[in-house]
Amino acid sequence: MSEKSSVLIDLILNEPWRRNVLEAVAALHLNDCWIGAGFLRTPLWDLLHNYQTPTPIADIDVIYFNSTNVETDTELELERRLAQSGPDLPWPETYWSVRNQARMHLLNGDPPYSDTSDAIAHWPETPTAVAIRLNEAGTPELLAPFGLDDLFALTVRPTPHAKAHKMPVFRERVSRKNWQTKWPKLTVVL
Repeated sequence: MSEKSSVLIDLILNEPWRRNVLEAVAALHLNDCWIGAGFLRTPLWDLLHNYQTPTPIADIDVIYFNSTNVETDTELELERRLAQSGPDLPWPETYWSVRNQARMHLLNGDPPYSDTSDAIAHWPETPTAVAIRLNEAGTPELLAPFGLDDLFALTVRPTPHAKAHKMPVFRERVSRKNWQTKWPKLTVVL
């Protein structure tokens, strides 16, 4: 395991509520299931900015891959279950977002994804294309198709797919998310 992987995993596991989130999601026993995006990105960027108060996250992005059941009702039921019986979250406005990546290509206008790793490789920016889970043995694993360098370097750049096909989406997200105001050391690479 790389030093960056160790730092990121320790950062997540050392916050009890994040560990509880990982355990609650693992207990769902969903295929190829991970928690991605701001769940990992936000605490690391806070650490790299020496913030003492954590930046709230809007949602907890639970992603999984099940090509045999692509019904949105299933996702809504999983969100409901997590909201009702999942761990307490530190911010009342934070919500659960559960998405089956086997259907997300339809919403994103992409060819079908082969698995969760392929799906997050199509996300707009590299520091968001990272995810974590507890495997069946309870050991944390990271998924980062573009590595962790941009995340740790505070660099927001488009993924290769976004650069080739979705730069307007990338630009809109960077503008809407307002990350550079929250974390001024960030560099956006177009």
